[in-house]
Amino acid sequence: MVISYDTRRKSLRPGQMKKTLLLTVISLSIPMGVLAENLTHLSQLLSTKQCPNCDLSGSGLVMSNLAGADLRGADLSNANLSQANLSNADLSGASLRGASLYGANLTNANLSGADLEGADLRKAYLYNSNLARTSLTTAYVEGAVGIPTYAATVEQFQTWALAESQRGNYQKAIDNFNRALSLNPNLPSAYLGRSLAYYYLGKESQANQDALIAAQLYQQQENTKGYETAMQVIQAMETARASTELQDPGPDYLSLFQGIAGLALRFLIP
Repeated sequence: MVISYDTRRKSLRPGQMKKTLLLTVISLSIPMGVLAENLTHLSQLLSTKQCPNCDLSGSGLVMSNLAGADLRGADLSNANLSQANLSNADLSGASLRGASLYGANLTNANLSGADLEGADLRKAYLYNSNLARTSLTTAYVEGAVGIPTYAATVEQFQTWALAESQRGNYQKAIDNFNRALSLNPNLPSAYLGRSLAYYYLGKESQANQDALIAAQLYQQQENTKGYETAMQVIQAMETARASTELQDPGPDYLSLFQGIAGLALRFLIP
């Protein structure tokens, strides 16, 4: 077989040569069809905010303004939506597997039926969001606010509350304990955990009241270890309070309380 070559050459200006080389590198590094399709969908989303069933997997959308966007059924797996504005967006049925939604605004967003496996929702805003038929079991939600009560189990809310307590985020811990208690008002471990969070916020009256409720519930449930733990917390709080009224407090009662609180938290962790 004879192969003929066209030896004619066309002169290229420097700008044209650079553009030709750039396009060549891009075309060699990205499979044909993938680039065109993804860029088309990405451009469609950014220009119209209407992109249902689009392929946006792996897209970089950090801090994008996608308020009210139609992303029903879209593939946003592994996309970076950190701090994006997705308020009032429709993400129903969308795949957000492994996506980063760190600090994203999802207020009033529709996430019903969305796949959030492995999604990063840390510090996201989820006020009034629709999470029906959506599982947060494998999502990372530390610091997320506004999670609807129906969207998780008592155990999940309590686990998140304890994690926030251990990081020193006591108000967020209290918020999650409140959600756990709204689902099960007779959960002594949630009262005990909330008691510790209240105490570290300087709200001793609420702390003491919660610890007493926890002790009563543990006693009713014939949980001896739980009752003893709650009573130790109550005693530690009383001792710490009395020590502040003494001119010579003696032992470091704060350290004593912290030690008892640490034991209590370990007892609470599922």
